[in-house]
Amino acid sequence: MENIVDENCLFCKIIKGDIPSYKIYEDKYCYAFLDIAGDYEGHTLVVPKNHTESILTANYETLTACACVCQKIARHYTENCGYDGVNIISNANECAEQSVKHLHYHIIPRKNKDNLKIYPTRTNQNYDLAGLCKKLKMKDFEGFNIAVK
Repeated sequence: MENIVDENCLFCKIIKGDIPSYKIYEDKYCYAFLDIAGDYEGHTLVVPKNHTESILTANYETLTACACVCQKIARHYTENCGYDGVNIISNANECAEQSVKHLHYHIIPRKNKDNLKIYPTRTNQNYDLAGLCKKLKMKDFEGFNIAVK
């Protein structure tokens, strides 16, 4: 199967080799490379080779492949590279700070007592959780039958 490519997409150009990268991992479905932002040691991006804009538009096969690669890299970082844990983050759409319209996962390797604050640190906003639950609860779970082995 040939990969779907957007010729104007930065990550598609990196995957094709048109733009150089510091490749960490590659398989049939995904490509992982260091983020050039240089903001966190080992900050890695995992992207599917098939172009899709975000987690909101990706198909099940793409999501599964990305999740497996994220786990593989996270285990490698924690078991072989001296890190104690990782944050794995994916942003969807501009309001969530997605800067490149190609699905990607940020893997940020962590060390105990590194004092990095990635998780939101807002104080409790006293939301009406019962009201939110009513608003957000999924009514139809039929599309989410996932076989677990």
